[in-house]
Amino acid sequence: MLVPRPAVIAHINRQMAIHPIVALLGPRQCGKTTVARMIAEQQPSTYFDLENPVDVRRLSVPLTVLEALTGLVIIDEVQRQPPLFELLRVLVDRPHHSARFLISGSASPNLVRSVSESLAGRIGFVDLSGFDLAEVGPAQRDRLWLRGGFPRSFLADDDRSSLAWREAFIRTFLERDIPQLGITIPAETLRRFWTMIAHYHGQIWNAAEFARSLGTSEATARRYLDILVGAYMVRLLPPWFENIGKRQVKSPKVYIRDTGILHGLLGLETLAEVQSHPRLGASWEGFAIEQIIGLLGTRDAYFWATHSGAELDLLVHLRGRRYGFEIKYADAPGASRSMHVALHDLGLDHLWIIYPGKQEYALDARITVLPMEALPDLAATLR
Repeated sequence: MLVPRPAVIAHINRQMAIHPIVALLGPRQCGKTTVARMIAEQQPSTYFDLENPVDVRRLSVPLTVLEALTGLVIIDEVQRQPPLFELLRVLVDRPHHSARFLISGSASPNLVRSVSESLAGRIGFVDLSGFDLAEVGPAQRDRLWLRGGFPRSFLADDDRSSLAWREAFIRTFLERDIPQLGITIPAETLRRFWTMIAHYHGQIWNAAEFARSLGTSEATARRYLDILVGAYMVRLLPPWFENIGKRQVKSPKVYIRDTGILHGLLGLETLAEVQSHPRLGASWEGFAIEQIIGLLGTRDAYFWATHSGAELDLLVHLRGRRYGFEIKYADAPGASRSMHVALHDLGLDHLWIIYPGKQEYALDARITVLPMEALPDLAATLR
């Protein structure tokens, strides 16, 4: 089964109209290769997969090969050969070189520093995660929540096969992918750290607590976190704080980005197991946050909390407006004092409560309870 991804392809095409190089970035197995091949079918192109030994040999003399090409040149898993970044800079700076480049990678520019250092001003970035609600349809909400958005996990024949795929993915990521980035950390150590994050999913990051549990320094714990963030496995949601005369939380929250991976690390196979687990609310919160951020296509997202107890799960700045989101796994959530404090103190234009029910209803002129399935339509109106 092939799930169309028209919004992603349109975003890439917009970036390619502006930049000579576009980087398609996201975790391994999230569908980058499939999207790149979809684009390749739409126009004359040359394709290189740097995990394919044949393509690696084709690029054994990269300057000679690439400078002769025209049209679209696609280089998949480019982080495997960082020297190519400098070469691409040389090529696109030549006045008569007509080729455009679409490169894809499974590590962020912060993890592969050559990208930002070599290609500044010449490259546009498109972030890709797994499937979202707009792509799979609202009827598949629970399946997407349980299995996550990685295509092979989501499309597996049954829940057991899906979990088996995710367990194999976790092992391969730790034992093969991380070492390929030049990072030398024992796989079991990083798996233990990753599993700890799964149990802290949705909570404030506390380096000292993780360091004590691992028997390492806070700097080492932070390094492990940076690796998983840079490989798109973990999201650090930054705090928002401003001068409002209240003491505010200034440490980030930590989430496993894909709920399928979260459930895999927690050993949860079925939706019933998720719904009876102590981290149910946190899992639903992380799922909603990833959907909102992805569907809105924004990086300007935060949480907000004060030491007196007021908080907001997600604050999004979009086109000069401030929108708030509270995520509740409840049958009929209502407005709380904390929500009204957030509306006033943050100057929110509107606040939505995202819940698993089916009915949309207003609690206030600026507070609306919204089913998760309605997020794609909301995002379309706000973008």
